[in-house]
Amino acid sequence: MHIPLTAFEQYIDETILKRGYSYFKKGLVSKCDEISPHQYEAIVEGSEDYTVNLTVKKGAVTEHVCDCPYDMGPVCKHVAAVIFHIQRETLAIDITKKQTTKKAKPRKKSAKKQIKELLEQIPHEDLKHFIIEKASKNSSIKNLFLAAFAHYRTDESKEFYESQVRSILKSASDRHGFIDWSAIRRVEKEVFELLASAEKQLEAGNHKSVVFIVTAVMEQMTEALDYVDDSNGSIGGAVYEGYDILEKLINSNLQEDTRKMVFEYCISAFEKNTYAGWDWHTDVMEIASEIADGDQEVQLILSMIDKPQRSDYDEECFQNMKYDLLKRVRSENEAEEYLQKHIGNSKLRHKALEQAIIKKEFNRAIKIAKDGIAHDSKSKPGLAIDWYNWLLKIAQEQNDKEKIIEYARYLFMDNFRHQQDYYQILKEQVSHQHWSAFVNQMIEDIKNKNGKNGWYNRDQIAGIYIKEKWWARLWEFVKESPNLETVKQYEPHLSKDYAPEIIAIYGKGVSLYMKEAVGRSHYQNACRYLRRMIKLGGKNEADKVILQLRKLYPRRKALMEELNNV
Repeated sequence: MHIPLTAFEQYIDETILKRGYSYFKKGLVSKCDEISPHQYEAIVEGSEDYTVNLTVKKGAVTEHVCDCPYDMGPVCKHVAAVIFHIQRETLAIDITKKQTTKKAKPRKKSAKKQIKELLEQIPHEDLKHFIIEKASKNSSIKNLFLAAFAHYRTDESKEFYESQVRSILKSASDRHGFIDWSAIRRVEKEVFELLASAEKQLEAGNHKSVVFIVTAVMEQMTEALDYVDDSNGSIGGAVYEGYDILEKLINSNLQEDTRKMVFEYCISAFEKNTYAGWDWHTDVMEIASEIADGDQEVQLILSMIDKPQRSDYDEECFQNMKYDLLKRVRSENEAEEYLQKHIGNSKLRHKALEQAIIKKEFNRAIKIAKDGIAHDSKSKPGLAIDWYNWLLKIAQEQNDKEKIIEYARYLFMDNFRHQQDYYQILKEQVSHQHWSAFVNQMIEDIKNKNGKNGWYNRDQIAGIYIKEKWWARLWEFVKESPNLETVKQYEPHLSKDYAPEIIAIYGKGVSLYMKEAVGRSHYQNACRYLRRMIKLGGKNEADKVILQLRKLYPRRKALMEELNNV
């Protein structure tokens, strides 16, 4: 379960979040160290002390493990407490630990350090006895141990790892063979431990072990998708992770026998439809085509690519594959001839455009893009927008001011999917003396864009007012539909000049909202607006609304509790 740090509150159960916050505020996260890049280890005190390990990459918690017994959800209160600790400066939270006359407890050693110290003292025979005893009683420990050291076995095989994965799945299944959401966490933990061992084997150069582990996991997890509740995506995620490891493997210094093993596996998996119905069906062929070596293997790939495929998507993927293969093992001319013959394939059209621009064949690039617009405008309008983006790139390469304005304006007005800041591009190209008239004309065109139905993209027009800092016009725009959400959306831009008016709208809006809203979540939402009123300087107005709500709804206990927290 990936948890973005900037929005972690939305990914964690509210009760767990509150308990984690309470632990954090009490200063119970007694130790939190970055033990290696992106890896954090923390000790959280409580009735017992628990160790939490987090992996944080690109602003998100990508892995989290706590050794507490909680299994009622994906995140426990100890993990939540550590996330609050990591984010404490961003959230501007102070720890208010209770003062005590007791002597401060010494900082505890991390679990990793304690284990390391003990391993240096434990006799070898005692350690062997401990591992044998624990592994015989705990399948999770057994599987982890066998996977970590399987490369020392002479009988290591894919079947060995398949049996491990099946054992993990079976232990989590109910009497009907189904694995529900609550049991998925254990499956995820143990399967990802297997994949982590594959990563270690990759680093150690044990490439056959990597193939055995990854293919076993990918196949068994794909089969499991038929009888598990994968609502959090962890089972499919394990297959994607396995495929990523396989990609890393083929891009490493691969021995010929391992390359051949991977190639033959991918061909076999495709022919047997092992991954039919999933993206991995075409992905394994992608790997095979990347590592194909020699005329026989290349010809085999080409013959399979030329067969009719299950879907248009597969067909496009295979045409793209064939082009890359021809370019790698045949000639540039043969690849180019194939590309032109299949230019209707969007992936190949993109490549043709890239090549034409690199070679500065701009007239050819323009023709390819315009042909794409004609080809895709009706059936695939999103792709047509991509070709307009290419026309803009070409105009920018040529420094054609008139065409830059034409295409940037079209793409801004379309408002479909921005690949560049079209508004800023226009501002840089249109002269200052003509800019105001130019913008006002765009606003009128946006309003008239949908003709008789009268609907137009209000947010797009509001965005223009914000960019130009036309606050009076933005306020008039907001007053046309002064509901709570609209005012909240534009409050940051208007609060400086229109705070009293915004406070009044919030006050009236909360009163109306509470006539229909019942339930704690609605009460909490109403209280958020009351707090906004207070932040804007409207404490007296907020107090009046609170008093009014107390008089109108005295029997709504949950509402009274939430109002007490305002």
